[in-house]
Amino acid sequence: MEVEFTARQVRIPKGLRDMGQQGMDRLGRLLGKSAHGSLVFSAQRREQIVELNIQARLQTFSATGKGATHEVALREAMTRAENQVRRHRDRRLATKRLPKEDKVMTAPPVARPKSRASQPEESPQAGRARKGRTTIAVHSFPVRSTVVEPHVAKNSQAIALRPMTIEEAVKDAEFQDRDLLVFRTAMGELYVLHRRRDGLMELVEVP
Repeated sequence: MEVEFTARQVRIPKGLRDMGQQGMDRLGRLLGKSAHGSLVFSAQRREQIVELNIQARLQTFSATGKGATHEVALREAMTRAENQVRRHRDRRLATKRLPKEDKVMTAPPVARPKSRASQPEESPQAGRARKGRTTIAVHSFPVRSTVVEPHVAKNSQAIALRPMTIEEAVKDAEFQDRDLLVFRTAMGELYVLHRRRDGLMELVEVP
């Protein structure tokens, strides 16, 4: 994504600029190639402020982050903007999704009468013997769908190599765009952090 950086009475280090570009590129993948944005870095007393603006094809997104450092403020602004983009994308997918209907294919009963012209004349005794016979209806049933075995892919990047707090794990998962993160705290406690289908992060403590 094309990003315009603006510094108001502050200095933007190269590492902070690269961090902002990576975050905006991740948002650009969700919005499309036509999106472009801007990042404004400023300071107010001892508080650092980052203002984020993204112009997509049909929507404009804005978010503001504040913190003790510009890195913390940038992470907060990116998290808020990503939540806005994901909600916008989910609403668009919901409007395009058609309702599912259960369709049952059944065939009407099929009677198979025999041609009377090709049959020889039968005696009255044979006709009386056939009176007890009945016609059987033939039905066709839907074919069962093929069960597809799930594909399992290994991922070693979902494990944090260093101890971190729960807050640090949430920020790292949001910034790295991970749906799953396994980490340990400094006390040795093991946790699993994953993103649910509704977009919320759920924390699971491993006993």
